[in-house]
Amino acid sequence: MDNEVSRVYCPRMDSWGEPRSKTVTWYDPMATAAAGAELSGLDYLTAMVEGRLPRAPISGLLSFGISRVSKGEVTFTCEPDESAYNPIGVVHGGLVCTLLDSVTACAVHSTLDAGIGYTSLDISVSYLRPVTKDSGLLVARGWVTRAGRRAAFSQGEVTTPDGKVVATATSTCLVFPR
Repeated sequence: MDNEVSRVYCPRMDSWGEPRSKTVTWYDPMATAAAGAELSGLDYLTAMVEGRLPRAPISGLLSFGISRVSKGEVTFTCEPDESAYNPIGVVHGGLVCTLLDSVTACAVHSTLDAGIGYTSLDISVSYLRPVTKDSGLLVARGWVTRAGRRAAFSQGEVTTPDGKVVATATSTCLVFPR
């Protein structure tokens, strides 16, 4: 393989307009995890909703957060911006997938007792509509369909403010003692 640079058209940077930026702030995630280790999943997630524990760093990076939790169901909101755009001018599917992975896994987490952990085993996402910064506040809801002792199954969906579904998911989580 040679080291030849591919010849791709690249306009001058001054034609790109003003650069944009985004500042992300977060707290030590290991301190938050340690604080939650003694709590049931529902109590842990409720502490985040109520602001007694900080949200996960990924939520600041991608502008989403948990807004409601009950046993077996969670709701997150997300305000997508241009920082999540892909090269074709829409929000990257990875943001939507991360949002769905979060709500489906947290729905499972909300059913677990203290001392029980989980991790995502798989997720299958179906993208139904494009998302842009103009889509508005996205609402992602996840719910448990079956909570077993070793595996838990959940579903999720992301909707726009006018109720249009932009993506759905099914997920499986491994459940284990910590």
